[in-house]
Amino acid sequence: MKAIVIINSGGGSFATLPKDNQINYLAELFRSANIDAEILLVKGHKILESAQQASISNADIVVAGGGDGTISTVASTLVNKNIALGVLPLGTLNHFAKDLKIPQNLEEAIKTISQNHVTSCDIAQVNNLTFINNSSIGLYPQLVQKRDAQREKLGLGKWSAMLLAVFSTIFRFPMLQVSLEIDEKIIKSSSPFVFVANNHYQMNLLNLGTREYLDKGQLCLYLANRVGRFGVIQLSLQALLGRLNQAKDFRIESAKEIWIETKKRRLRVALDGEVQRLKPPLHYRIIPSALKVVVPKPN
Repeated sequence: MKAIVIINSGGGSFATLPKDNQINYLAELFRSANIDAEILLVKGHKILESAQQASISNADIVVAGGGDGTISTVASTLVNKNIALGVLPLGTLNHFAKDLKIPQNLEEAIKTISQNHVTSCDIAQVNNLTFINNSSIGLYPQLVQKRDAQREKLGLGKWSAMLLAVFSTIFRFPMLQVSLEIDEKIIKSSSPFVFVANNHYQMNLLNLGTREYLDKGQLCLYLANRVGRFGVIQLSLQALLGRLNQAKDFRIESAKEIWIETKKRRLRVALDGEVQRLKPPLHYRIIPSALKVVVPKPN
């Protein structure tokens, strides 16, 4: 098997690899699994550029190593193509890998790739930008930006910076006034956030649960039932304590297509943990079975 392996050298778990000869170390792991691997260590915008080139190469598989943002970037270049995606969970959270039951151990993840058991999963898009897990507007993108600023300014870890961002944001953020068209049904809402998932989550405001399926061809939209700052503070505290009731605390809608309109000229939109500024209306859609991905063989 010939593989092009794109590793985010800034990924959360990449720092745990041997500091000397990292490419040789990874190449030896792939050789041991009978995979001829071309390994690229890249950062930032170079990830997309490398993935685009890999997607039109003669490789049998393109492997992405990093967190969900890295995996999502590489996956975006493989939509509706015959070449499969391999996943090395080298990020902090690795939601996509966990939902696909891909081992979190590096050697076991490479072994899974060598077995070449390919399945298809859904891809979601907003205004033609791809995401593999979820997208949101409102509270969460603001938290992500504040978290990243705190990490850069104070050198904090991701979770410490997120908690600091929560307490600095939650008392003063504005409610989001939106009009949603969900498969031709109109909903007007005042909510702290709008959350759109690629298939159904066990929802938690600050710490996502898991998805049992990634191939049901459904977007899943979540709105907080509690409005106003006091309600959001209650919701956040329950999330931190693990006491959210999904049926009670959220309005949940399933759809194949969602339009979101607001009076704002630009919206911060989080896509798999990365924040973009997009011009409304936001057009979300699901693309069923658009991504081929290597997963563990079923028992």
